[in-house]
Amino acid sequence: MGRTYLVEEGIGQYLTELSTKVKPYVTGLLIGQCSPQRDYVIRAVRTPPKEQQQQEESLGPPKLASLDEEWITTHASQVSRMLPGGLLVLGVFMIATPELAKDGQNALRKHRVVCRTYDVQDPKSSAKPADWKYQNALTASWVALGCTVNVNIHIPLLATSPNHDLEKNTKNGLNRWSKQIEDSVFLINGQVKDEDTELLEGQKKFRGNTQPSTQISDVKVLTQLCQGASPRSTATVQVCSGSINLRGAVKCRAYIHSNKPKVKEAIQALKRDIINTLSDRCEILFEDLILNEGPQKKNFGREYHVLPQRLFVPVAGSSVMLSDYKFGDEAAGEIQERFVEMLDQPVQAEDMHIAEDISTVDICPVTDSPSDTQQAQLTKATLLLKLQQNMGLVVAAAVAVLASIFSFNYFSD
Repeated sequence: MGRTYLVEEGIGQYLTELSTKVKPYVTGLLIGQCSPQRDYVIRAVRTPPKEQQQQEESLGPPKLASLDEEWITTHASQVSRMLPGGLLVLGVFMIATPELAKDGQNALRKHRVVCRTYDVQDPKSSAKPADWKYQNALTASWVALGCTVNVNIHIPLLATSPNHDLEKNTKNGLNRWSKQIEDSVFLINGQVKDEDTELLEGQKKFRGNTQPSTQISDVKVLTQLCQGASPRSTATVQVCSGSINLRGAVKCRAYIHSNKPKVKEAIQALKRDIINTLSDRCEILFEDLILNEGPQKKNFGREYHVLPQRLFVPVAGSSVMLSDYKFGDEAAGEIQERFVEMLDQPVQAEDMHIAEDISTVDICPVTDSPSDTQQAQLTKATLLLKLQQNMGLVVAAAVAVLASIFSFNYFSD
């Protein structure tokens, strides 16, 4: 028995419509959620055509040899940014029509869905059959978890660093912050729950013709102040010539299936969204800076930037909301175009809900190369810091010497 995929019923109609296109093949992404028992497919999204591909199609029908794997991968990366916690790109699909018979009886063509799974880590693995089952209102009873995380991240730029690549330093700082999120305590509706218990334990189940609705759980994130198991401080003193400061409050959301989900599954989905949403915003900001100012601009002076705000958009026929990021000067039309291009989903302007206030990036002055005077001051400051750190040993040694002298004189008398 192969892997089971529960598929939103509307996807069948979507794939059928794509199969009627006058093309030998169509590729796209499958979006959904993994679970230990089965996988869920809630959306299928075709790969947007490239301009070059459209020009080639005007010359003749494309062949499978012209399949652009890099373009499909880029599309998957962009779509991943628009998914809340718990959702991911499960895989890809391809709709390929059989070659037309020589007698032209294309009206007799038949379509059927064939689902296969592959082990991408083993290039020699063979295809395994999978069970593809359609289900109406697949996400109707899914659980939504939401939280607001206050961000105040200080990322120092070491004076001894040969250069100050802001993007690289920001990623390193976010990696340290992500470990804090991983070690945080999560309160679900005000309670700390055992990770191995069922998330919906004690809640009523919907039976009969009762229409279930998405259950929303409020989550509080408690970040630990002291990192590490040892109470002894491991803080180090380092001389810095600048810093990056991320401040704001970010809205996070995750969805989890309703088939006896564990608490740890829900918390992990929300952790992923907290970490990804801040990382994605910083990536979008640096991409925008490079686009407007050129890739050669790696180092900055004192600058103040606003991170893109997150907005949520409902999806027709689903209780799950997708998201995107918007700069302050972006028009609603640009967001709508992006949803059509990336998710093949038309969106009304009134359905776009900005969920939060602005978050900022404050970049303090950076010294590119210290002068001789500055280097001498830096060396002096380093020596003073080392002297302060070892002051306790100096005082202890002095006390020991004085005690020895006093003891010698006392016994001599």
